[in-house]
Amino acid sequence: MKRMTIIGGGNIGLSLAYGLIKAGYYHPDDLTITRRNLEALEPERSVGMRVSADNTTAIQEADFVVLAVLPQHVKAVLEEIRTTLTTQQIVISMVSGLSCQEIGNILGEDCVTVRAMPNTAIAVGQSMTCIATDHAPESVVKQVQNIFEQVGAVSVIHEDLMTSATALCACGIAFFLRSIRAASQGGVEIGFHAHEALKMAIQTARGAAELLWLAGNHPESEIDKVTSPNGCTIAGLNEMEHHGFSSAFIKGIKQSAKQAGGLYNGG
Repeated sequence: MKRMTIIGGGNIGLSLAYGLIKAGYYHPDDLTITRRNLEALEPERSVGMRVSADNTTAIQEADFVVLAVLPQHVKAVLEEIRTTLTTQQIVISMVSGLSCQEIGNILGEDCVTVRAMPNTAIAVGQSMTCIATDHAPESVVKQVQNIFEQVGAVSVIHEDLMTSATALCACGIAFFLRSIRAASQGGVEIGFHAHEALKMAIQTARGAAELLWLAGNHPESEIDKVTSPNGCTIAGLNEMEHHGFSSAFIKGIKQSAKQAGGLYNGG
């Protein structure tokens, strides 16, 4: 098993670690998590993961070095590990807005880097992860793809689309969660207790996603099956559209993409 060091023990870094362990792909002892506040990583230490506050020491035995820090912190991290990292190690960057070229500018042009943009559903094996690179060999891309396939679905895309992938997939999970929350609130308004309405909304959303995933149909074809003439479904859909449901969703994705593109400024 190839060792992995995840620099940054925040939500996304820990989600990746726990997702890989849950999938049986990594043993806790093969994973190292770094964070300045080691007390915050006590739960990870207790389940057998290695923890460290020293990035340079933590990466020395790693085959994969995962960058899971905020964009405003990544330059300092790259400068810190630059002289320790070897060309045999594979860098996986989960940092929004940071290109492979920008990583190479600091770590050196020989650095092998693959960008990955997952979402927090990694923790339950249901992430949608997009990966891209500039010059990493296909064999390396396959290795990274295999890692993230353990925790969900993967699409290999052109690096120019990574900012868009951030908005649609990484930010997008929050958009769908908010829509589920809204549905549950609607359920309360029409008579259900909050916990009942949330359960119904979650399962309904899960069913809708599975219909599309398994059947491969377009959403509108499934919508047509439940919208009868003069019916209650089309009445509800039209009311939502009158208030800008689809437009607001699209505008939100576009705004997130705009924001993601400017998160790393090289400062």
